[in-house]
Amino acid sequence: MRLINVLVVDDSAFMRKMISDILNGHPKMNVIATARNGKDALEKLHELQPDVITLDVEMPIMDGMTTLQKIMAEKPTPVVMLSSLTQDGTEKTLESMTLGAVDFIAKPSGSISLNIRDKEAEIRTKVLQAVNANVNKLVEKEIKKPVIPMNTQRVASNVTKSNLIVGIGTSTGGPRALQQVVTQLPKEFPAPIVIVQHMPAGFTNSLAKRLDNLSQINVKEAEDQEVLQNGTAYIAPGGKQLRVEQRGNQLITRTTKEEPRNGHQPSVDVLFESLAELSSRQVYTVIMTGMGADGANGLITVKQKKQDTVAFSESQETCVVYGMPQAAEKTRLVDHVVRLPDISNALVKQIKA
Repeated sequence: MRLINVLVVDDSAFMRKMISDILNGHPKMNVIATARNGKDALEKLHELQPDVITLDVEMPIMDGMTTLQKIMAEKPTPVVMLSSLTQDGTEKTLESMTLGAVDFIAKPSGSISLNIRDKEAEIRTKVLQAVNANVNKLVEKEIKKPVIPMNTQRVASNVTKSNLIVGIGTSTGGPRALQQVVTQLPKEFPAPIVIVQHMPAGFTNSLAKRLDNLSQINVKEAEDQEVLQNGTAYIAPGGKQLRVEQRGNQLITRTTKEEPRNGHQPSVDVLFESLAELSSRQVYTVIMTGMGADGANGLITVKQKKQDTVAFSESQETCVVYGMPQAAEKTRLVDHVVRLPDISNALVKQIKA
């Protein structure tokens, strides 16, 4: 069995040792070296050619963001960022997702987290997953297509103003994929959009604000008991499940702290199952890049209860990790397999058709 060779980069000697011990404790992983800053990391990257790098966001001499950009420019390699939960830390972490990082881990108690062992399972899982990521897709320049405006009069002639809803599910590689899709939707988009991005508490609000600043539609973190509005995207808060309920003519969000569903909270399955109960709504689902199979069972449920549901999945060609879309496609219930740059326009054209 070939070991996954990992380079651990952190300015704290304590953190380097703890992360190395966590990774070396797994039979499939081997820490081949550690580095105390970005300059040191780049030298060891070229010398040792690791399979995966864990990279601290905040370091002296050369910080994590600069290091990440140089890694992706010089020798693209799967990178998992380690970040503090500060406001600055969350914003830099989300930026790193657009610069080529595969995933991130939130340090539980700051730059030097004495309780980093609490994250042992997550660290091992994300490093194991990262080695399978399609890094070439992360370093490709995003293809920005012109936004197709909605002809609101034409749309209104086919569907009533508020009988549409779109559900999107994504995980590894998702922040970058969402930026590609959400920013290309027209401001007059005639439906609310509910989104599950696998992400811990403290990061989804920053993700929503980032997308809102870049998009024509409104984007926000979902709040409990909120009335959904057309032309607004609602991102499930990290660490909570998101459901949509129908009350009269209105759609209402429900966010609740529960046991994770198959390890996920928020869960795409939970969201999609709630959409299946919206009796008078036309549902559109989109499953994009991500590890695992979250969303596939939810897709089965919504298709069984609402046969007119239109399902999209991101094609393998553009996925960073072709896990969730592949699981969805294996149900044989996906109507359209679409490249990432084409998803927003395909969705608009389907609604206008």
